[in-house]
Amino acid sequence: MNLNETTRVGLGVTQALRLRVSVASLVRLLYKNPGDGDWTLALERKATLNETVSGNVVKVKAQPFGGVVRIRDISALHELIGDFHFDSEASRSEGDFRIFIRPTTWRALRSVCIEHLSRERDSLLESDPRRELIEELYDALSITLNPTQYASKPIATIAEDFPSPSKNPRARGYQTVRIYRIYEGLIKDTNLALMLGKNSEGLSDQDLRDRALRDLELGGKGRANAILAMPLRTITDHYLGLSPDERNQPVLYEGHRLDETVPAVLEEITVPKYVRL
Repeated sequence: MNLNETTRVGLGVTQALRLRVSVASLVRLLYKNPGDGDWTLALERKATLNETVSGNVVKVKAQPFGGVVRIRDISALHELIGDFHFDSEASRSEGDFRIFIRPTTWRALRSVCIEHLSRERDSLLESDPRRELIEELYDALSITLNPTQYASKPIATIAEDFPSPSKNPRARGYQTVRIYRIYEGLIKDTNLALMLGKNSEGLSDQDLRDRALRDLELGGKGRANAILAMPLRTITDHYLGLSPDERNQPVLYEGHRLDETVPAVLEEITVPKYVRL
């Protein structure tokens, strides 16, 4: 991450810099079920503590693996789009692409992202989801993924042009537009595929809630992670059975809450708010 002394990149929303932009990678993580040979989609299942006036509530949702894109050269981005602010001190310290810009800058920034996300080894943006995938599988399975166990490739870039309120606790409620770089990850290791399926079947959402509360009692942040594995054809058919407007929102599938980003990684599903670039 490069930030020279002449660049002034601030922090937080201002009257001018009020449109938040989030750029992230999402992974369609697939494996062949060792039992029946069917392609299976693996999602990250997360239990997160939410503090309310009536007490602690643990919410569970499933979402594609992946995470925020990192800005490798902050000075270069500043030269391309002008002034911007990070949405939080944490984003600034990590170089996370979660920033506030002038609304009039969005189209130019969108073009910059499309260009640089398409490059395999880009000097401006780091979009490869390997780091996040390793961290998230470790959180769920307590294993360290190695390069021989999977293969990945970029397959699409999509944008959410119409702003909607952020749910990120660091910038909750701010109007946000989004860009996603979509990758396909194929698990090649049969033993790992078995572990993914076993974890999915062996832990209920309530188990995850209980684990998150135990984590809080032990001084943690009240979080727990697991896998949700579903036959790819079955989950695709589920979304095909929904109206386009329903696909814009989180949905329930066999009692599990699926994040609104799930259909973004499914090839056959069109979602009104997502534009393929």
